[in-house]
Amino acid sequence: MPNTNPGATEIFRMPAADSTVPDLMGGAKPSHPTLTIVKGPQIGQTFELDTPEITLGRDPKNSVFLNDMTVSRHHARMDLANIALGLASIEDLGSLNGTWVDGAIVSKASLKDGSTIQIGTFRMVFHTTARQRRIDTEA
Repeated sequence: MPNTNPGATEIFRMPAADSTVPDLMGGAKPSHPTLTIVKGPQIGQTFELDTPEITLGRDPKNSVFLNDMTVSRHHARMDLANIALGLASIEDLGSLNGTWVDGAIVSKASLKDGSTIQIGTFRMVFHTTARQRRIDTEA
């Protein structure tokens, strides 16, 4: 229905799905865990983690190449050897700026689906291939 009063306040309703949160995976269902950059120079880039050991750093030979001076050449290593059992971890390799997991600086930490990893100016989200579970909010 058109607004007949041009000075009146109009109400806009946000759709049920929050459209301010981008669908970074675009509906794709990867067969391996992923690491998606959500903040930093390579925002939106997703790495499929398809080997038992993943290296992260500024050296282009790393599995996850993070091209920024705030990242050490060999910054961190992820252990995904037991990912089928739900076990994954990340270890800082003596980097200058440290490795942060879910807001805390760590030397080594376990990872779970949705864990955030901060390395230099990069903030990344780790996702396993586990099916997302619906959280029932009604008691």
